[in-house]
Amino acid sequence: MQLSAEVRIPDGIDADPPPLQQGLIFWAKPQIDTWEDARAELTAAFEKSRAAAHSEESFVYIVSNDALLGRTGPTDAMVAAGLLSAARTAALEGWKKGWTANVVAYDKDHSPEEVLERALILVEDGMITGELLHIGQGHIGKALA
Repeated sequence: MQLSAEVRIPDGIDADPPPLQQGLIFWAKPQIDTWEDARAELTAAFEKSRAAAHSEESFVYIVSNDALLGRTGPTDAMVAAGLLSAARTAALEGWKKGWTANVVAYDKDHSPEEVLERALILVEDGMITGELLHIGQGHIGKALA
């Protein structure tokens, strides 16, 4: 079973998808304000990730550092932390079968192209799995605020 290579970029993020041969890059929507939207976002990520896993293809979730640290509200944090947990859980199974699952967390001062470039490396690398790659330094020395 072959998953069509997919790069999911939500509305509001102006970027051209990178050339992806296989796998999934799933960029979480910014500014998730309701529990219903959070549930829909996590469900979409789960369904797409499950398709990738069944096809034995790697995937990367992209979230913001601020969301991951709870700075943008509880629903954003729930999605970001849920995707990180899902990637780390999936990574164990994927490692046995040859695919990877990772997360890229970015600061808003980095361009979408920079973020997608790092995600593409993780999808294609095949060696790194279950990891969180921070782009930017906004997470260093910061506590939840």
